[in-house]
Amino acid sequence: MPDSRVPRRRRYLVCEPRHFAVQYAINPWMHPDEPVDVLRALDQWQALVDTYRAHGHTVDGVKPLPGLPDMVFAANAAVVVDGRVFGSLFHAPERRPESVPFEAWFKAEGYEVYHPESVCEGEGDLVPAGRWILAGTGFRTTREAHSEVQEHFGTPVISLTLVDPYFYHLDTALFVLDDENIAYYPEAFSPGSREVLARLYPDAVLATREDAMAFGLNSVSDGRHVFISPGATALADQLADRGYVPVPVDLSEFQKAGGGIKCCTQEIREIRS
Repeated sequence: MPDSRVPRRRRYLVCEPRHFAVQYAINPWMHPDEPVDVLRALDQWQALVDTYRAHGHTVDGVKPLPGLPDMVFAANAAVVVDGRVFGSLFHAPERRPESVPFEAWFKAEGYEVYHPESVCEGEGDLVPAGRWILAGTGFRTTREAHSEVQEHFGTPVISLTLVDPYFYHLDTALFVLDDENIAYYPEAFSPGSREVLARLYPDAVLATREDAMAFGLNSVSDGRHVFISPGATALADQLADRGYVPVPVDLSEFQKAGGGIKCCTQEIREIRS
């Protein structure tokens, strides 16, 4: 395939995992009795930030706060489309305080933040995909929140139902490659949602369960480079065959909390000129 994929520079928001730990269990990956290596997590996170910058992307940071061990998963705090911020109302009480420091950061940067009335977990379940927003439900974000998102952004929202608790957020089962295509694991979705995805994306990259369980779908793409878990080897091969450039980044320490590359990365989408 000709070398025709074109990257687009992105602005990412992250949060250093200074206080990262698994102190409670709100998904099947989390086991509080298994210790987290914080120093290793810090090294892995810094490698991700360095990799983004080496590929020309801008990275900003929110200051981590003690007592909020999952604050490193910045993607869950909001979704930003055309410079407009839709905040989060977390399902788990343990995570609800995370919204406050992220909102403060956005306000300091000059953004207004919309407060959802329904449970909504940012880019964890809300995935901007060109002409529409793909929206997950089933475990965290509610369908009522999908309606709020559509009213706020004026962008069509495609509701998708997740059925496998290991893929509790949409961004663990699907990611956007560019404005026209996605990669996803079909069995993470209800039969009707699989049909919707097949109609919308007939040329999508389909992942195996093995690659999905390796957090291969919790990836970030700039349109050419795909920052991906090194464990998702078959998926990386498929992407390379399609003309994308896989960039492996090991965030295995964060998988102990059910997170990966995308979970640690919120994209700030400004109005395109």
